[in-house]
Formats: sequence, C-alpha cells, structure tokens
Amino acid sequence: MADTVLHQDESTFVATPVDFIRRFVWKIAIATLLLMAVGSATRVMNAGLACPDWPLCYGQLVPSQQMNLQVFLEWFHRLDAALIGVSAIALVGISWWYRRQSPPWLLWASAFALFLIIFQGILGGLTVTELLRFDIVTAHLGAALLFFTTLIVIGVALLPYEATGTVGNLAWVSLSAAILVYVQCLLGGLVASRWALHQCFGASQLCAVMNSHIAGVVPPTLAILAVVILTWRTPAVHPTVRLLANSAGVLLLCQIALGVATFRLHLQVEPLTVTHQAVGAALLGSLVALTVLTWRDVLSTRRLQRSPA
Repeated sequence: MADTVLHQDESTFVATPVDFIRRFVWKIAIATLLLMAVGSATRVMNAGLACPDWPLCYGQLVPSQQMNLQVFLEWFHRLDAALIGVSAIALVGISWWYRRQSPPWLLWASAFALFLIIFQGILGGLTVTELLRFDIVTAHLGAALLFFTTLIVIGVALLPYEATGTVGNLAWVSLSAAILVYVQCLLGGLVASRWALHQCFGASQLCAVMNSHIAGVVPPTLAILAVVILTWRTPAVHPTVRLLANSAGVLLLCQIALGVATFRLHLQVEPLTVTHQAVGAALLGSLVALTVLTWRDVLSTRRLQRSPA
C-alpha cells in the first residue's frame, strides 16, 4: 500500500476492479457537480418551467422547434440527470459483478446512491408539476448534495491510504464542518428558491430567510478555520489530509468573496451566482473527503492498538 494516494509508481501499477470502480465513481461525482451547476443556472435564468411537462420536454425527447437558451438549460439539466441515473444503475451492477474482489460495504453504498438518485429524479419531476414550490426545490438540492457526498465517500473510501495516527480531534472537527456547510447550502437553496434576496430588497419581505443564510456563514467558517489550524499544527499529518484541508480553506475564501459579490450585486450577475453554488458544493465535497480520510485514520489506529502484539 502506498504511503500517499497522490504518488504512485505508474510503471508497477496494475489496475484492479476496485481501481476501475473508484475511477467510475469519480466520473459520476464530476458529472453530478456539473448537474448542480446547470441546475443553479436553470434557476437563476428563470428556466425551471421552460419545459412545461415532465419527463419529456414539449412531449419530445429533443424539443428542437422550441429550443432557446432557457429550454436548453432545462432540457440539458434533465439529460445530465438521466445519464447520471443510468451511471448509478451501472455502478450497482459493476459493484455486484465484482463483489468478491471489493469491500463488502461497496454494494450497499452503491445501492444507497441509486436510491438517492431515484429520489432526486422524483423530486425533479415534482419541481415541474408543482410549479417550482420552494420546499420541493430546496429538497431537490438537498438530495443532490447527499448523492454527491455519497459518491465522494465511496471514492475516498476506495483510495489506498496508510494511517499516520496523528489526526487526533481533526476527524470530529472536519465532520462538524461538513455538516455545517451542508446546512448552509440548504439555507442558500432556500434563499434562492424563495427569491428571498429580491423580495427583501424590493419589498422588505422574507428578510429573515435571507439573514439566516448570512448569519449562517459564521459557524461553518469557524469550523473550517479550526480544520485548517489543526492541520497546520500537526506536522506529521498525511499529505493528502493536508492538501484537502488547505483546499477547504481556499474554497472558503472564494465562497465568502463570491457571496459578498452576489449580495452586493443583488443576484444580477448570473454566472457569479452559479459559481457561488458550485464552489459551495466543491467545498462540501472537500470536507467530506477530508472527513472520510481522517476517520479511516482513526479507525485504523484503533484496530492496531487493539490487535495483539
């Protein structure tokens, strides 16, 4: 087992079924991040109902006659979601086929991911049939983030990793940070689905919803700073853990800057709003990956301590 997941001797590396599954999972995760970004673009461009029916669009697989930017965004969003759904089915099939060469938990984790994407598809249909009801739209985002983080968990859990026994409380702090960021993402989704920023500035309504998202920045920010500081103060921490912690710190700074710019510009710059959503999901993903690695470190160290000398 290599002492780092980032440096491997490619001349002696032989791909295994687990390696193939891990790479496939990462590809689905990237596609899911793109899906969430397109979903955000669909919302800020008022394209959520550009296709008035579901699952088809104007009763067609490809609505060529009605195609414009808004219809394309909604249609492409559904296409990406369908491809991810097929990929999730394939992941379950591959996990079952290689079940003897894979960890016993992999098939169950893949099945859970498939359940989430099916649930996500149902919520996607309801967003159209229920005319973008804000609670369904927010739940739609929440399910997408859960599916995304499940893929991150699977992918990181399949990485080769050697415990250092130095993470200490970092595992708990990173888990807390990931949970807080997930909640903050949901609050952001609620603000967006209710158009709370526009309502507050334009009619002094729903300001409490907007302010909850603004105030909600503080807890995850403090938790992420604690993750970065703990990592810096642990010189023997695994290089990949250090990389993920530093990445979370950088993404946090970017996310705060994007949030301030989005607020000051009153959501008038659509690419800025979409980037804000995408960076938030990437920040959550980096914290989830960090959490999985640190808990692998903790559990591996405990097993070594309990094993007879």
